[in-house]
Amino acid sequence: MKRLTLVLLAVALASLSSVAEAALPAVTVTDVPGEGQTWSLTLQVLVLMTLLTLLPGIVLAMTSFTRIVIVFSILRQALGTANSPPNQVLIGLSLFLSWFIMAPVLEEAWQQGVSPYLEEEIPAEVAIERAAQPLRGFMLRQTRENDVAMFLDLAGIDDVESTDAIPLRVLIPAFVTSELKTAFQIGFMLFIPFVIIDLLVASVLMSLGMMMVSPMLISLPFKLMLFVLADGWVLLVGTLVSSFGGAG
Repeated sequence: MKRLTLVLLAVALASLSSVAEAALPAVTVTDVPGEGQTWSLTLQVLVLMTLLTLLPGIVLAMTSFTRIVIVFSILRQALGTANSPPNQVLIGLSLFLSWFIMAPVLEEAWQQGVSPYLEEEIPAEVAIERAAQPLRGFMLRQTRENDVAMFLDLAGIDDVESTDAIPLRVLIPAFVTSELKTAFQIGFMLFIPFVIIDLLVASVLMSLGMMMVSPMLISLPFKLMLFVLADGWVLLVGTLVSSFGGAG
C-alpha cells in the first residue's frame, strides 16, 4: 500500500507543472536576531499534504476502481437484495481487485520513477515523468478514441503528435468517461437474466390471480439460486479482470 500511495502521488504531481521542479528542503530554519530561530514549511510540503487529501479521487479517476464498483452496484440492484452485500463489502472487494489489476502497472512505475528518486539517482521532475508513463499507458489502453477526441476538442487542442503528448487533464476525464460506459455495458448484460426471471414470476402470479403478491418477493430466491449455481461471483470477477486485459 505504501508503494501504491507513492506512485499515485507521483502521477498526480505530473499534472501540476509548477511542482515538477527541483526538490526543495522540507523545513526552512531562519535565524532571527535576538529571538532565536523560526521554522517554516515550504510550498512543496503544502502541495504534498494537499495531494494526500486528493488521494481517494486519484484512486477513483486513474485506476480500475470505478468500473468494478459500478458493476457490483448494478449487480446488487439486479438481484434486488437491497443492502446485501453492504457497501463496505463491495468497496473493500473493489479496492483489492483494483490493487490486483493495477499491481504490475504500479510496480513498473515504482521501478522506473519512484525507487530511483528515493535512491537519489534521478531528479524529482524526471522521476515524476517516468512514474506517470505506466499509468498513462494503462489509461490509454482502456480509453476510447472518440472520448479522447471529444475532450481534446473541448480543450481547444487541435492536434497531438502522439498519445504521449495527450495532457493528463484531457486523458483522465476521457478515461473516466470510457470506464463509465464500459461499466454500464457490463451491467446491462448482468441485468438480462434477472429481468427474465422477474418477468416469468410476474406472468405466473398474474395467471394465478395473485396480483397482490409482490413479484420481487417470489423471484428473489430464484435469482439468488441462479447466481449461486452459476458460480456468479467467480464468473463476474473473472470477467471484470479480463476486461482490463488481465492483471495489469
